[in-house]
Amino acid sequence: MDHKTNIQELKNRIKEFCEARDWDQFHGAKELAIGIITESSELLEHFRFKSEKEIEDFFKDNKKKDEISEEMADVLYFVLRLAQKYDIDLSTALNKKIEKNEKRYPMEKAKGSSKKYNEL
Repeated sequence: MDHKTNIQELKNRIKEFCEARDWDQFHGAKELAIGIITESSELLEHFRFKSEKEIEDFFKDNKKKDEISEEMADVLYFVLRLAQKYDIDLSTALNKKIEKNEKRYPMEKAKGSSKKYNEL
């Protein structure tokens, strides 16, 4: 369904969900940013101390893949909610960030390298 859904539709769905529950009062920028980190940590727990082979196998196991997908959805929820509440156009922000990173990581220096831009 990703190819049929746009970001604004997701933001609208989250807005309706939260407003129906009167959650705006709990969703300030700080709380939403904390939510992103909290959910990201829960996602990371699935991979901590696991080998690359174990991680690869996770995605072959439907139950484990569903658990990981749910944590990813939680992270996305908080990112979208923060963007929705504070009128951030995520598509524009992402494109601007990619353009910035294209300058920081020119292909001739960055290709095949995991070094940070200031180390290239």
